[in-house]
Amino acid sequence: MNKEVKQNAQQQTLQKALAEQESAEVSATKQWLDEIIIGLNFCPFAKKEFVNNTICYHQSALEQVKPALKELLAQCHYLQQHDEIETTLIIYSDGFRSFSRYLDLVDYANDLLIDSGFEGVFQLATMHPEYCFADDDFDAASNFTNRSPYPMLHIIREASMAKVLKVYKEPEKIPENNMALAEQKGSDFFQTVLTRIHQKHPQK
Repeated sequence: MNKEVKQNAQQQTLQKALAEQESAEVSATKQWLDEIIIGLNFCPFAKKEFVNNTICYHQSALEQVKPALKELLAQCHYLQQHDEIETTLIIYSDGFRSFSRYLDLVDYANDLLIDSGFEGVFQLATMHPEYCFADDDFDAASNFTNRSPYPMLHIIREASMAKVLKVYKEPEKIPENNMALAEQKGSDFFQTVLTRIHQKHPQK
């Protein structure tokens, strides 16, 4: 076995071992990113980080706002100190299943970033299994642009976002285009994908 083949075999073995250690929640999140967010190009910037494995998937068992905010702040500091990580997804495995309670967390979280001096450094993107835009019906397909297998907070580096937006043509049209594509696909399409993901990666 030559050196290159041996290295590839070792890398595949390592990836398999890591996959076996990965939680159902993280595996489900990765599949959702691959099939929906990247597959439908909802976020044109996600594929690079997904392929390069520069996304930190932080699974949280927290269910209360105060400890969740403390954890968020710790993740912001961690991201700030690790340039090799581009972005962080905090995945709430059991907490904040109620969308209204999740929105309370989001409000406090945005205030926390400002109070902690992270305004202009990080911003938060929001995803939730029951995500519903203010002017949309709950069953509207457009909601699925932000519907995820689990409640999540996405910590984004503002400098990185500004950089990619400069080279992307008409970035302001991304949300509008995403909603149009979601409506074209229909709610049943997304619900089928999410159901299949949960069936493939059941919580323990």
